[in-house]
Amino acid sequence: MSRSSGLLAGAAALVTAVHAAPALTTIAPLRRRLLPALSGVGRPDHVALTFDDGPDPRSTPAFLQVLRAHQVPATFFLLGSMVARAPGLTRELVDAGHEVAVHGWQHRCLLGRTPAGTYDDLARSRDLIARITGQEPRWYRPPYGVLTAGAVHAARRLGLTPVLWTAWGRDWRARATADSVLATVRRTLGGGGTVLLHDSDCTAAPGAWRSALGALPRLITGVRDQGCQLGPLAEHGLPAPRAGTPSA
Repeated sequence: MSRSSGLLAGAAALVTAVHAAPALTTIAPLRRRLLPALSGVGRPDHVALTFDDGPDPRSTPAFLQVLRAHQVPATFFLLGSMVARAPGLTRELVDAGHEVAVHGWQHRCLLGRTPAGTYDDLARSRDLIARITGQEPRWYRPPYGVLTAGAVHAARRLGLTPVLWTAWGRDWRARATADSVLATVRRTLGGGGTVLLHDSDCTAAPGAWRSALGALPRLITGVRDQGCQLGPLAEHGLPAPRAGTPSA
């Protein structure tokens, strides 16, 4: 290899490393210790309840029914492509008192996307959600929880704050059950934590959402029995998102 080829290869490797470096935040114990706000660690007397991948007309209404019965508002990280298919259900989320946030346009890992493509993905989703609901999204969660340098920069430009989670239910698996989801969440959930569940199976095993739905009432009761409030990220005491560009 010539010297110039070696330099080009080294530069390309450096660019790739910088682009992918934020993906290290997928290591949950490291993230919770070093980046608690990104993990969703908030007020010690509060637990944030969040859902990804909706809105889905086949499943989201069932979650809304349980949340309404227990008088619990939550944060829904929405896919723009799903919002475009179900604008009425998207408005219903906000009308029911829930918070909406950005999960991207499609559920694709960002490691293979350019910074420009990532920005367009986030902006397109944010603007559609805001236009349909009248609520300006404040939070962003990347698909699979994988951040890139481009995603961090795009979120900052758009006034979105990235938030991942401290506890999840692994409710996307075909073999997940209400009991397994609840047990998995409880392993890492405490006061100040953020729970990730899924109200859609659009990127999971068919019908997997039923495991999260089945676990939800007991999860709500358990959090309250521990003396914690349960609600959306807006009430969780996280740093306020930075002001971004206005919606188109």
